[in-house]
Amino acid sequence: MLSGWLQKCLKVIEDSLHLEASIRGSKVFINGEEGSVNTAERLIRELESISAEGYTIRPEDIRYALRAIEESDSAEAEFSLKELFLNTIPVSSKKKFIVPRSKTQRQYIESIKQYDMVIGIGPAGTGKTYLAMAMAINAFLKKQVSRIILARPAVEAGEKLGFLPGDLYEKVNPYLRPLYDALFDMMEAEKAHKLIERGIIEIAPLAFMRGRTLNDSFIILDEAQNTTSEQMKMYLTRLGFNSKTVITGDVTQIDLPTGKASGLREAEKILKDIKDVCFIYFTEKDVVRHKLVQQIIKAYEKFESARDEK
Repeated sequence: MLSGWLQKCLKVIEDSLHLEASIRGSKVFINGEEGSVNTAERLIRELESISAEGYTIRPEDIRYALRAIEESDSAEAEFSLKELFLNTIPVSSKKKFIVPRSKTQRQYIESIKQYDMVIGIGPAGTGKTYLAMAMAINAFLKKQVSRIILARPAVEAGEKLGFLPGDLYEKVNPYLRPLYDALFDMMEAEKAHKLIERGIIEIAPLAFMRGRTLNDSFIILDEAQNTTSEQMKMYLTRLGFNSKTVITGDVTQIDLPTGKASGLREAEKILKDIKDVCFIYFTEKDVVRHKLVQQIIKAYEKFESARDEK
């Protein structure tokens, strides 16, 4: 009997490789160009092996695997696929794993392990913040750090939150919601809430970092393209002993007032020659959301490039 994942994912294999595939009993029949058929056969065999080791194959994994095969030399494709899917990041006690889904995402994960400061720059949907969150939770579970701090500039409120109704949590929550969403996707809600109540996990606007020295912490600064020069310098100098920081941003989506320079863009120039700061650049190829997102990003880049040339 064929694995359930293959029955669900065969349509993706057909569409991606432009071939016809059907299941009869316990066999798969594939019809198409020789190269595509060979790729499909290798893909199915390798993913069956990965599935047998306990990994649940999903349709998006098929697209990811095909992209990995394209990026790899044919001689190393089989090796890279297995390494790809089984190189997971445990993030909870219920066997929840996060898997990097592109070559750049794998480089990002390895860089976070190796460097104390990693700056991930690229379009939305490339997993910059999500993977950083996974690494932070994993570091906490392994007792490599004693707390996690998640910060974001509340640009829409101009970092002036006093005029908003409600207590502090109610004021900042709309701007920090994406960080909460990622956290609750990786950790049981009850456990996450308890850690937040105890201050072990802290989610706060960037302005709340001023005057602090952050030791023994994993700190993530999200949407860093919306920091001012002053805010970025303030943040970069908060890093304390036994701490690690990941800074993420998309320099094509800056929401600062006209005339205000982006702290992320400035930091990119200032820090480029510091060997212990690692920059990772994502492209539309690393987008792990709906496949339309890749096409939309590419279309906008083409439009903006043509506009700038005028």
